[in-house]
Amino acid sequence: MTDPRDLADDPAAPPTDATGFALIDASVDDDASYGEMSLDEATRRLARLRARGDLRAASHLMDSLPDQVVVDMFERSTDRDLAVAFRLLPKGRALVVFEALDAPVQSDLLRGLREEQVAHLFEELDPDDRVALMDELPALVATRLLRGLPPEERALTNEILGYPAGSIGRRMTPEFVSARPEMTAEQALARVHDRLADVETIYTIPVVDQGRRLIGVVGLRSLMGADPRELVGDLMNDAISIHARASEEEAARLSADERVIVLPITDEEDRLVGILTVDDALRILEDAETEDAARQGGAEPLRRPYLSTPVRSIVRSRVVWLLVLALGAALTVQVLAVFETTLEQVVALSLFVPLIIGTGGNTGNQAATTVTRALALGDVRPRDALRVLVQEVRTGFILGLALGGVGLLAAGFIFGFDFGLVIGLTLLALCTIAATVGGLMPLLAQSVKADPAVFSNPFITTFVDAIGLIVYFLIARSVLGL
Repeated sequence: MTDPRDLADDPAAPPTDATGFALIDASVDDDASYGEMSLDEATRRLARLRARGDLRAASHLMDSLPDQVVVDMFERSTDRDLAVAFRLLPKGRALVVFEALDAPVQSDLLRGLREEQVAHLFEELDPDDRVALMDELPALVATRLLRGLPPEERALTNEILGYPAGSIGRRMTPEFVSARPEMTAEQALARVHDRLADVETIYTIPVVDQGRRLIGVVGLRSLMGADPRELVGDLMNDAISIHARASEEEAARLSADERVIVLPITDEEDRLVGILTVDDALRILEDAETEDAARQGGAEPLRRPYLSTPVRSIVRSRVVWLLVLALGAALTVQVLAVFETTLEQVVALSLFVPLIIGTGGNTGNQAATTVTRALALGDVRPRDALRVLVQEVRTGFILGLALGGVGLLAAGFIFGFDFGLVIGLTLLALCTIAATVGGLMPLLAQSVKADPAVFSNPFITTFVDAIGLIVYFLIARSVLGL
């Protein structure tokens, strides 16, 4: 396969600029309407062009595809293909596509590019995106790239790096335009126009006093619709803000709940230090939900698109949890060993073990998922543990009555009333216990400052399996007189 560093010397390759990005010849034509291609069609076409060495046509194809198709194509590529495909893009498209990629994919891509290309891409990123990429790079590489930045960009990046990992200060952008309350609408609009190329968004403008303390926000629509001589202080609204050391998920949730395009970020003295834009807030929430879903399923999040994730990384994300859960399952085996005599006396009891285990685990999982989601949305807090307890006890009891009634009738019809009573009572007790445990586990995690998703469904399932079997055999012994 062609090495990306050798493309410039390939006579079939498209011409490149000083930093190594392709220069597209608009006169190149092809027999396909690239803009209407699906992702799979574009991927197959690119593979055919590269296989026959027609890199000029491949470059034209890449430049003709919509941005999102190119991004999706990169996120499905292997490490060794990323750099080659990226070099086929002209500089302007290359930066747009690079910014849209997840930070782990960006890191993989940089390893295959020339040093001058890496430096160029790194400098062009917004400071918050630059910090996210640095977290994925080896420390020596990140430090070297940081030293190569212009002084102003390096200062902005260092400002974000000064906040702890996981805080919103680490994800905010320090590039914004602000206004003063004594400014007129005309002056504020002129200031926005002057900073248009330097800031990430202009639709909501924070208003600060002379000490940079946040006192309100004003919308671009309000400024444009106002009398040019009207003061910003008369147009502004109250600001919803959050401290820079607050968690990124808390800030993103606040942004979503309040439906704001821009969330101002302040320091200990209420001075404006940055903003959180709505697109970054949505990305934070998406990452958080991906993490919760993975951990509830007993795995670590991949943190990159599935098809571009190496098999070793997928194995690593699952194996530790599987080992932990295998040790937890040993508890279930131990319970069966303790009640071995009971099983030998009534062999039919063993037929219902999968039913008992499955019902308890599913009930606990439902409760845990519901409460974990409620915690994420801010609907409940650890202090609401008693109310959650009452809610889940009642819910579990009603579910147990329904499932237990079905179990009583079905098992009683086949094995007799006494045996049916054992199944019915077990399901009643187990559903109540499982719902209660599943509902309280996430609250317990939150109260000790742990991630509720760590107390994931597999852990609850393992715990409820053991408890369910103990309840099952104790009820059997009592009802059947064993």
